[in-house]
Amino acid sequence: MTQFPLSAHNVAFQGGRSLALPAEVTVIVTLYNYTSVIQEALDSVAEQTMSSIDLVVVEDRSSDSSFDTALAWMKKNHLRFESCKLIQNDWNYGLATSRNIALGHVLSEYVMVLDADNTLLPTAVERLLRAVEVSGDAAAYSQLELFGEVSAVGDAGAWDPERLGRGNYIDAMALFRTLAIRQCGGYDLFEVAGWEDYDLWCKFHEQGLVATFVPQILCRYRVHGSSMLRAETNAEIATVTSEMVRRHPWLKLPVQVGGAS
Repeated sequence: MTQFPLSAHNVAFQGGRSLALPAEVTVIVTLYNYTSVIQEALDSVAEQTMSSIDLVVVEDRSSDSSFDTALAWMKKNHLRFESCKLIQNDWNYGLATSRNIALGHVLSEYVMVLDADNTLLPTAVERLLRAVEVSGDAAAYSQLELFGEVSAVGDAGAWDPERLGRGNYIDAMALFRTLAIRQCGGYDLFEVAGWEDYDLWCKFHEQGLVATFVPQILCRYRVHGSSMLRAETNAEIATVTSEMVRRHPWLKLPVQVGGAS
């Protein structure tokens, strides 16, 4: 296992076709209280056109049956992957720590990030990998399809630090060079969770790294009232904005007064 800042956890299940040989890409999934949708997310990974993939799922001590659902799915589908791991945290650490735990188990050159309530279209990993290889950039991301409570196309666009300075427009669902995301220190903790992805993209810019935009819908983002962004972050928007500007003084975020719904 590659060393990365970790917290206490255990490997609850490990399988796959070739445990000794890492795939070119590892998909990491963080899971907390999403038993109703995790199978859909994992199915979308299994259905990728790219055959050689590793899968790492970190279950963050859910209060529902997320762990059991993920375990049953892995026991049934693990031979689809070169390596397939289900990790369970000893405590509920939150999104940032759970993603860093997942990164600590990545042995491949590239890593794709997926949240448990979202899905990938079948060509997502293959297409994003090709974009990184052709461009030589540190990461690649695509346009989004919004589904669930909203049906729409996202507003992602070309890599533009000036636009990034006014607000985040790039989702977590992206394919990274593993060395690049580790160069940035992975995901940082926030007083109020929800902007870890924005913070990472800002660190990318500060490290002189660039991401390629693929103007094609490859990832699906579920819009629902129980998402972290809507349930926690928006209620404390002033606090999160202030913390982001403190960490990244070049940001030009609008001043927030009070909370938002």
